[in-house]
Amino acid sequence: MRIPAKQHYSFLIKPLLWLQKRHYGSILNPALLWGRRPTLFWLVAGFFGYLDRKSSPITPIIRSLVCVRVSQLNDCAFCVDANGMKLAERCGSEEKIKALAHWQQSELFEQQERDVLKYVEAITITGRRVDEEMIAQLKHRYDDDAIVELTALIAFQNLSAKFNTALDVPKQGFCSLPIQPGDNESTSSAPPSDNK
Repeated sequence: MRIPAKQHYSFLIKPLLWLQKRHYGSILNPALLWGRRPTLFWLVAGFFGYLDRKSSPITPIIRSLVCVRVSQLNDCAFCVDANGMKLAERCGSEEKIKALAHWQQSELFEQQERDVLKYVEAITITGRRVDEEMIAQLKHRYDDDAIVELTALIAFQNLSAKFNTALDVPKQGFCSLPIQPGDNESTSSAPPSDNK
């Protein structure tokens, strides 16, 4: 990482660090950076916690597809790793996960997923634009409030991926699936273990 971890972190963020260690088996690398600014860390954690809640109008699989695809587009090794683990837990289709970087050429994705991924790329890739047809397609499946929330999730994941990429946050080995474009297909494809 381009900025080192601190020796000691504020007691204000210790609960977040403890929860990460309990859930993942270790503190997440980005937390060591966000933890330098406790207020920002709480805001970011709360924002993502809300977007990834059980009662979200966006299904867990689509939320994870969004997060991994944005991570791939931003070439964020940590984000692909951590979000890939969550996608592997939620998706249940190794082939679909491996095909995500080239979803346009795959028949594994349902139309709703295709509409969302097209929207993800229009927001994330510089020079592309969201158009009225994209919004109309999303409105077949989501109400206006859900589209706002989907857009917030895409924007949040872009923030996270760009933060991690800029500060060279390394992956932590959570996902063993080859889901980053250019990954060697001979990489182990065993699902992540439950103890992470």
